Amino acid sequence: MRTTIFASFVSAALIAGCAGPDINTDKSSAERNGDIWPKLNIEVKKDPAVEQRVESILSHMTLEQKIAQMIQPEIRNITVEDMRQYGFGSYLNGGGAFPNNNKHATPDDWVQLAEAMYQASVDDSVDGTSIPTMWGTDAVHGHNNVIGATLFPHNIGLGAAHNPALVEQIAHITAQEVMATGIDWVFAPTVAVVQDDRWGRTYESYSENPAVVREYAAAVVKGLQGAADKDFLSDQRVISTVKHFVGDGGTIGGDDQGNNIATEQALFDIHAQGYVGGLTAGAQSVMASFNSWHGKKLHGHKYLLTDVLKDRMGFDGFVVGDWNGHGQVKGCTNESCAQAINAGLDIFMVPDDWKALYNNTIAQVNAGIIAQSRIDDAVRRILRVKVRAGLFDKPSPAARPLSGNRQLIGSEAHRQVAREAVRESLVLLKNKHHLLPLDGNQHVLVAGDAADNIGKQSGGWSVTWQGTNNTNAEFPGGTSIYDGIRSAVEGAGGQVTLSVDGTFTQTPDVAIVVYGEEPYAEGHGDRETLIYQRGSKRDLALLHKLKAQNIPVVSVFISGRPMWVNPELNASDAFVAAWLPGSEGKAVSDVLFGKQDFKGKLPFSWPATSNQIVNLGDENYAPLLPYGFGLTFNDENVLTDDLDETVIEAQNNDQPVYLLSGTVQAPWVMWLHSQNDSLEVNANTHTLGALTYRTVDKEIQEDARKLTFDGTASASMRFASKSFFREDLSAQQVAKGALTFKINRHSLITGPLTIGMSCEGEGDAPGSCAAQIDISAELQAFPAESWSSMSIDLACFANSGIDFQGLVVPFELKTATKASLSIADIQFTPKMASQATISCSQ
Repeated sequence: MRTTIFASFVSAALIAGCAGPDINTDKSSAERNGDIWPKLNIEVKKDPAVEQRVESILSHMTLEQKIAQMIQPEIRNITVEDMRQYGFGSYLNGGGAFPNNNKHATPDDWVQLAEAMYQASVDDSVDGTSIPTMWGTDAVHGHNNVIGATLFPHNIGLGAAHNPALVEQIAHITAQEVMATGIDWVFAPTVAVVQDDRWGRTYESYSENPAVVREYAAAVVKGLQGAADKDFLSDQRVISTVKHFVGDGGTIGGDDQGNNIATEQALFDIHAQGYVGGLTAGAQSVMASFNSWHGKKLHGHKYLLTDVLKDRMGFDGFVVGDWNGHGQVKGCTNESCAQAINAGLDIFMVPDDWKALYNNTIAQVNAGIIAQSRIDDAVRRILRVKVRAGLFDKPSPAARPLSGNRQLIGSEAHRQVAREAVRESLVLLKNKHHLLPLDGNQHVLVAGDAADNIGKQSGGWSVTWQGTNNTNAEFPGGTSIYDGIRSAVEGAGGQVTLSVDGTFTQTPDVAIVVYGEEPYAEGHGDRETLIYQRGSKRDLALLHKLKAQNIPVVSVFISGRPMWVNPELNASDAFVAAWLPGSEGKAVSDVLFGKQDFKGKLPFSWPATSNQIVNLGDENYAPLLPYGFGLTFNDENVLTDDLDETVIEAQNNDQPVYLLSGTVQAPWVMWLHSQNDSLEVNANTHTLGALTYRTVDKEIQEDARKLTFDGTASASMRFASKSFFREDLSAQQVAKGALTFKINRHSLITGPLTIGMSCEGEGDAPGSCAAQIDISAELQAFPAESWSSMSIDLACFANSGIDFQGLVVPFELKTATKASLSIADIQFTPKMASQATISCSQ
């Protein structure tokens, strides 16, 4: 059967010109550096008048004014007066940052902040310069930070549509909605070519096929900026950013900000094609990547940033850093990094440590650590883009043609385009007995927690950074998938029942179950495995319950990547990969009920086994469903109901995961909390409110931690992942593990003392994924002043709602009563559940 799938769909992809390039990874070719990277024929040519104006401005600037152009702070960490005093070249709003810290800020609020910052930047009364600033934002699937904006399918869905003209139209609409809020610059497109779908940013990639990414990059740049020979950077367009240079989609294990070890030839052939397309189309900025190439961080990689990107490829715009990315360069901190400037970074994205970085960079130039010529080159590039964009000549943000136009934000015309994108993005993987299209004139049960959840269907980068803590009310004008189904069914004279858990009083004729991944963005979305709901198959249980009642089941799967869903495929009569469709969920029903046929084709290969990482062009290419696969209503079904459901676990699945083993183990960080105060542990003694902390000796020097609670307030010691990213520890749950530690009681335990876990990051709603287990009785039963072993079955936490695929806090010891104890050797230990001190396994 799979041979038939390959023959029809891979051949079709080849005929359509969608196959990957001939990738040569031979080491000898990688050494011919000059032959690998082409000199691009960039459509935006240098204009002598622009260059003359740039040189005139530059010649009158002081060193301090130049460095200010290279500093990009974040709106939560600067004031209008800071802008007036320093004259920053640009500023940004990070994900989840809003004017006045108000999530519900109106378009007028955005414009007011843009206007105030602009006027402060051109006020030369303090800093002596009138160079206009520019505001950059992550508008990655529409103007996604603004409530009411049109949210398009994420890039992976657009890749499934394979429609560059539609993508260019989407980019233009995004530019218009961004300009309506007074913003000049968009951090898009992302041109990563993802090679390991466990990466949490897979949905930001259009395809595993570099040729598609190259084509789409050009389309997005033209949509945002305008074509070089038409309305380039007119008052209808914004500055674009091709990101992240380079290799972010090819890190080992799909590790966010990890290490790419591809040869230089493969780096170009696979990971740089988006830059060929985007830069040729005239993109004016490039964002440096967090990742390393062969162990060296891109923010400090002179060969790639300067020798390749600027000198060889001919890019004459500016290179901006990512969020404190310069601080990861060897020898650097967030406050000081001459290495990044010397490597070719032109703008520091420095959200909160900007003042120290500004002063240190000035000092480094004065000390000769950074050459004046390098500063001049960076500022020349920044000014060149500002002149090309007309920032010196355009009206201020509040006076621009589109500013404050609320009718543009989420307009019906824009939503119609988004709905078409949704329809074209859907990929039909299974259609047993031609169940689809459905007849609306019947009783339809709609189940699953994603059916009536616009936030979940939109994914990350939707109002908030991670896409969490949103309700349907925060997507005004948007529609859920259920909204569309209800409209289609009721319009055809049928009956629809919404029941998240699949219960009903009247047996339906068919069930549509909408389920999938919870929203996530970078860092939080990394996974150890592509197994869907590993260790907790809640949605599969729902499918089985419906199938057991002989109800035909249509699965609509919401995800930011292909996942191993063989059990879910087996339990479905029809299966639709809906990706992350955005705010216009109603359009899904147009295809389910036959108003339009399926057009989408897989932009990524679909895994056959639970441990498979597979890409087009692999030597032994054998996915379950190949790149380019996608059924239409008339196609015969190819997937049977007996796909292999064997879970293949990693060979190291029986290895413990250490949190505290003498020292705190990466990627965890120890924190102390008391009431509303918190402190990252960075010394061997601390006192914070009701809690006193110190290191003590158990077996060797300072291998344990002593905690003394005075009982005046609730306090805790916790381990959290670095940057509060979610970590996938589901293997420990699957391995029937336990949380184990050594504990020494120094006092009576007179009240509750809990061990907790949480999957909540910064900004998440308290209690959304958290559990606390009281160990006071067990602890009091241990002998005092003696080390005892304690263990808690991980099932106890899972039963309380913990999702081990996304832990942020794997351990928290908390009490509001007076107590003193020491703790050591904290770890997750496989195969310990049945022997645990506290066991919940059946």
